[in-house]
Amino acid sequence: MLELTDIYKSYKHNGNTIDVLKGISITINQGDTLAIIGASGAGKSTLLNIMGALELPSTGNVKINGRATIGLDETALCRMRNREIGFVFQFHHLLPEFNAIENTLMPALISRMGQKEAMEMARNMLNKVGLGNRLNHRVGELSGGEQQRVAIARALMMNPKILLADEPTGNLDRNTGKEIVDLLLRIREEEGLSMVIVTHNQQLADNMTKVMEIVDGKLQ
Repeated sequence: MLELTDIYKSYKHNGNTIDVLKGISITINQGDTLAIIGASGAGKSTLLNIMGALELPSTGNVKINGRATIGLDETALCRMRNREIGFVFQFHHLLPEFNAIENTLMPALISRMGQKEAMEMARNMLNKVGLGNRLNHRVGELSGGEQQRVAIARALMMNPKILLADEPTGNLDRNTGKEIVDLLLRIREEEGLSMVIVTHNQQLADNMTKVMEIVDGKLQ
């Protein structure tokens, strides 16, 4: 589902080159779950962004569902992100002027799905994450945990086979975070998703099939 080969990522800062990722290679098969841990600034989010084609590596190759991201134009990358990958972030990035169902159906509208079909899919997805009674509530009327549930529903709208999550419980209290952990694990089981999660949440990491740590730009 996801293959990274000899990934390097460097940035320029004040005339200096900062090497963040140094030769990372990893394969994620269908149904695999991976937690990535590491110190702040170790490059965890950068690696996740490269996995999801939000960033390109300085050198190396990335394949998503067998298709290389290198050489694709932005239109093709956007289409790949929309259809192949679900993203969940620490901060939900919901649109505050829209309600739960409108936020959820956004990826479907971007892919030019008909509004009636998109609305029905979004309703079903919100039911799946336990928000069937909050469809028409705007973002500001939802709790932090409910907002993250909407973000998860949105991430799953296009039936991706890969879910990438960056600290999905990092902005939540312990009890709410546990609810989100349980939800992610249930959805992963039901949907057969491949899942890569950057997390400091030990419970979440312990439930992944693999845990890897970024140390000095490399995965251990």
